[in-house]
Amino acid sequence: MNSLISRSTVLVAVAIGSLLAATPARAQSDERAVVAGVSNATLVPVGAPTGVGAPSHAASSRSLNARARNERGYSYGSVTEVDDIHVEYGHFDEYMAWVTSTWMPTMEAAKKAGLITGYKVFQSSPKSPDQPNVYLEITFKDIAAYPGDIGDQAPVDAFEAVTEKVICDAACQNQARVHRGEIRRLLGTEVTREIVFK
Repeated sequence: MNSLISRSTVLVAVAIGSLLAATPARAQSDERAVVAGVSNATLVPVGAPTGVGAPSHAASSRSLNARARNERGYSYGSVTEVDDIHVEYGHFDEYMAWVTSTWMPTMEAAKKAGLITGYKVFQSSPKSPDQPNVYLEITFKDIAAYPGDIGDQAPVDAFEAVTEKVICDAACQNQARVHRGEIRRLLGTEVTREIVFK
């Protein structure tokens, strides 16, 4: 790929060098003039003809930018949802009992159904009571498989069908959430998307 440079860039370097030797007041005034001149500069390949009648390089710059966007060096991979939980003091074992008896079997069923690729539970030491001390992590194959509120209803329906089969219907689950609300607080949910470099 050709290196792009402009005469204005070289002039800027020379002008900045001379500004360094100038007094501060004059340097500030001259710097504004140099910046104003450079903002309208056109980049041309090194060694390319310049001046009146020279070919325009704006079109080739646009095609290089378009090609760079199309040939990015990465793609998107899995999507991970992380629930930030703060379990109230003295209720950790009770909450872990729910995780092992209800949440994990649901995740296993979702994994067998091909809805998720994995799940994990993490414990942390928060600095204050308003920070999470447990993280529930669920990983989906890609954004199309993610049942969040981003558009496609099919993953949502599939995930709800699994939870109803393993746990109970939606009304029953809502009632259980009320009880869990007494022993833990859901502080937030974060969704991250893996970037896979080529």
